[in-house]
Amino acid sequence: MATIIDGKANSATVIEKVTAAASALEAKTGTRTGLAVVIVGDDPASHSYVNSKSRMAKQCGFHSLQHTLPEDTTQEALMALVAELNADPAIHGVLVQLPLPKHLDSEPVIQSILPEKDVDGLHVVNAGKLATGDLDTGLISCTPAGSMLLVRQVHGADLSGLNAVVIGRSNLFGKPMGQLLLNANATVTMAHSRTKDLPAICRTADILVAAVGRPEMVKSDWVKHGATVIDVGINRVAAPEKGEGKTKLVGDVAYGQVSEIAGAITPVPGGVGPMTIAMLMANTVIAAYLSKGEPRPIF
Repeated sequence: MATIIDGKANSATVIEKVTAAASALEAKTGTRTGLAVVIVGDDPASHSYVNSKSRMAKQCGFHSLQHTLPEDTTQEALMALVAELNADPAIHGVLVQLPLPKHLDSEPVIQSILPEKDVDGLHVVNAGKLATGDLDTGLISCTPAGSMLLVRQVHGADLSGLNAVVIGRSNLFGKPMGQLLLNANATVTMAHSRTKDLPAICRTADILVAAVGRPEMVKSDWVKHGATVIDVGINRVAAPEKGEGKTKLVGDVAYGQVSEIAGAITPVPGGVGPMTIAMLMANTVIAAYLSKGEPRPIF
């Protein structure tokens, strides 16, 4: 039976370190770490995410701002707000909650955030720094950074001699995850929907990362005995066993059967999910340190 990698416990450890780092920076320089979150419209899931981010920022001792804009906000108004936040020295991190309403184009908005305030790690400058192996001056996308921390908990910082397979090639997760694994000396295969004989490729992995958005796609016969399995999927599916109309969250991995084969596995929920917000807080305090010319804290 696999060891369960506890994202809640790991995220709590990160938050403790972030809180201590924010307090130390304020004591040394008088600078309070600042995070601004922008949300457009009234999507309930987005509001739930944003509220949890704002709560966590306050828990870490940050100066926390939330800008809630109406559904019919124009592209120009949103870009103007981002420009204001870019210019505000009290704000070290700027986050625009995605997805935006359909009439807005998210890419120019994301790219207009200053790279040094891009705590989501989505700006092309931060993506480029990661791609070229610069892990010291850029900000890394939160979910891959959190997933990598969980991998390190099992295998340590140096993944030399280990094969890693990432299923999924998105800019948001798959590509940066592959680059982080490569930077840690793993031999990395990037797999996706067009990969020939995907199960056979997955069976070569000492570290298997699933991020495809297909409920329980990865079965036990896809997994090497003793492999570490990181499940990034969050899928809501029908749960008739709970009652009519009820649903539950499952990952991209068939957890019940794969946990019999794997050496270590992240559950859904409670695995990678909690790490994302923790690493967002980590990125924000890193941005604050870098803004003052201080060495970046390590999490």
